[in-house]
Amino acid sequence: MFDTVFIIMCLVVFLALAFDFINGFHDTANAIATSVSTRALSPRVAILMAAIMNFVGALTFTGVAKTIGGSIADPTQLAHGEQIVIAALLAAIAWNLVTWWFGIPSSSSHALIGALAGAVIGAEGLAGINASGFTSIVQALVFSPLIAFTLGFILMSVLKKVFANRSPHQVNKGFRASQVVTAAFQAFTHGTNDAQKAMGIITFALVAAQLQDTDDVQLWVKISAALAMALGTSIGGWKIIKTMGTKIFKIEPINGFAADMGSALVILTATLSHFPVSTTHTITSSLLGVGSAKRFSSVKWSMAGRIVMSWLITIPISALMAIIFFKLIEWIWL
Repeated sequence: MFDTVFIIMCLVVFLALAFDFINGFHDTANAIATSVSTRALSPRVAILMAAIMNFVGALTFTGVAKTIGGSIADPTQLAHGEQIVIAALLAAIAWNLVTWWFGIPSSSSHALIGALAGAVIGAEGLAGINASGFTSIVQALVFSPLIAFTLGFILMSVLKKVFANRSPHQVNKGFRASQVVTAAFQAFTHGTNDAQKAMGIITFALVAAQLQDTDDVQLWVKISAALAMALGTSIGGWKIIKTMGTKIFKIEPINGFAADMGSALVILTATLSHFPVSTTHTITSSLLGVGSAKRFSSVKWSMAGRIVMSWLITIPISALMAIIFFKLIEWIWL
């Protein structure tokens, strides 16, 4: 019995860290797309910095991990908690790879949360979902991009007025240096929120397997998730970097500074509030807000529409995929 539980948990940990690794290279663009596109940082330096700051951020907080580990469903009440986690991770990984291949900046957070909810529904029906907890998470996912858009718009509007009479060359030269700081801040906040999702899913499985009885994140879970995220970040997600950095609007250093600062503040606030949010959605929305403040017509709204569509479909598609994966596991295994 112990050997079986151990093998299942090894599979869970492997898949969770694989998801975290893929999340790292899938979402690298969130932190560095603007600084690379404006040449504030070279791609290699930007990726190395993002990997280090992701690692530091991942070790700093655990509140989001506890939310993932217990708010969507109660792992102590699930008959097949480990298999539910396996199905959820397979679905989230599959969707992440599809969207990465096509260069779509979809949300790893939406994919994992939708997949976990879908796997629980596949195993227990709707009764297995903690409605209030799941609703609060979805609300955070929905409202954070709106807040990021608004903040990006306000920051860019203020900067336009402050530097209206300055030489554009001098302004951008100054903000190109400032972008190094905001890119590092963005990478740090990415680690504080995104890496915790893998920590939370591992903790969920440990509680479900009765290997621990609290939602506290063990040190080995924190370190392994932080390393996986950092290693994934070091690979880089060039297709998504191209989308984020060039296909929404032509980004100048002052725009990149405003977008990175706005999105990083939203993500850090969510982390401190223990809410998982999509780093992809917040930085994209902040970019859209900044672009709108710069000049509404400069934003390529067709690309923005494509991105928004990926936001809308990620949770239901990943949930459906997780249900299918769980049913396959149930048929083969249970």
